Amino acid sequence: MKVSVFITIDTEEDNWDEYSRNENRVENIYQLQELQMIFDRFGAVPTYLIDWPVASNDEARRIIVAIMDRGRCEIGTHCHPWNTPPFEGDGNGDIRMLRSLLPEVIERKISKLHHTIVERFGIVPVSFRAGRWATGPAVTRAIEKLGYRIDSSVTPFMDWSGLGGVDFSSAPMDMYRFDPDNIIEIKNNGSLLEVPATIGFLQRDFEQCNRLRNKMLRRPFSWIRAVGILNRLRLLNFRWLSPETTSGKDMIRLAERSIESGNKFLNIFFHSNSLLPGSTTFVRNERQRARLLRRIEYFLRYAESRDFIFKPLRAAVDIKL
Repeated sequence: MKVSVFITIDTEEDNWDEYSRNENRVENIYQLQELQMIFDRFGAVPTYLIDWPVASNDEARRIIVAIMDRGRCEIGTHCHPWNTPPFEGDGNGDIRMLRSLLPEVIERKISKLHHTIVERFGIVPVSFRAGRWATGPAVTRAIEKLGYRIDSSVTPFMDWSGLGGVDFSSAPMDMYRFDPDNIIEIKNNGSLLEVPATIGFLQRDFEQCNRLRNKMLRRPFSWIRAVGILNRLRLLNFRWLSPETTSGKDMIRLAERSIESGNKFLNIFFHSNSLLPGSTTFVRNERQRARLLRRIEYFLRYAESRDFIFKPLRAAVDIKL
């Protein structure tokens, strides 16, 4: 079985946790040029999921279009509700979570961002990811209406409901089709394809590990500490396929376990602003930035050695489920 590798990058403003309508710098986009050189060495084709501050900035556009015009990337859509116009109706719901806004507000924001990308980049995006993973029926109905074919907003085994997000703890790990009214239920004739972020365990039985982890997290604080102890003992290791949070060696171990579980793909993901030290909690200085790039290169070299196929996210629709 040939494994497909998708590289999905939330391509967004520098001040990612300030929730500002304006004053959204995009200095991190300059760093994509160095990152893209790494991708090019391995023939990897990333998907840059861009949000409003990036889409509307002339210099950011110039940098990304130069990569796109060489056929070296895909451009998709990434919606942060707090800085995506129009802003009428934003007082209804948690502005950090797209899914919490009124359906008509959600549709207007995604539509505005979508048409801006079409006009400024000369392409029609077909891949989408909700900011903060905060998708929902109103979000998926909106992207379906605009002609999107692929969503990548699901994080298996994660429960964001305490933050106003979605409980993905029972979501499928592999790609699947779904109906916009229920993003975590497989529907073979569904109009949209979900390509979840690759998340799981370094142990073999993901489902059993997940049940144990959830059971312990629901217990008193002493049990939550036990999760950390089991992690240090390498008995229960929950990992994201992301160089922001996971070492190169553990990303490879997670990839192997995911493939053993039957996955036909790997979806490695991170934020563009982690390339600019101090912009995210993941990368605070130049040393950590260098570590991030080493981890990316380490994983790409592994994928190349295994003859995995690097693909833009839009190519997922051609994979037989």
